[in-house]
Amino acid sequence: MLVLTRRAGESVMIGDDVVITVLEARGDVIRLGIQAPRHVQVHREEVYRELQEANRAAASPDDAAVTAVTAMLEKPESRPQE
Repeated sequence: MLVLTRRAGESVMIGDDVVITVLEARGDVIRLGIQAPRHVQVHREEVYRELQEANRAAASPDDAAVTAVTAMLEKPESRPQE
């Protein structure tokens, strides 16, 4: 992990098109401004983790769905005719 010290108004570049600027520092709260192209997704870590979990849940069928598809595939009339 790279650790940097920045003051309000100072920035950090990530690659050629992402700029992170320290807007304000008050006690233990830091406000950051992030400038990035539209195709770069920027999320708070906790939001990113929730999105990842929701995507995993949506992509994983439940047991009932797996059972129903398996039963459907085992029926002879559901197989394509040759």
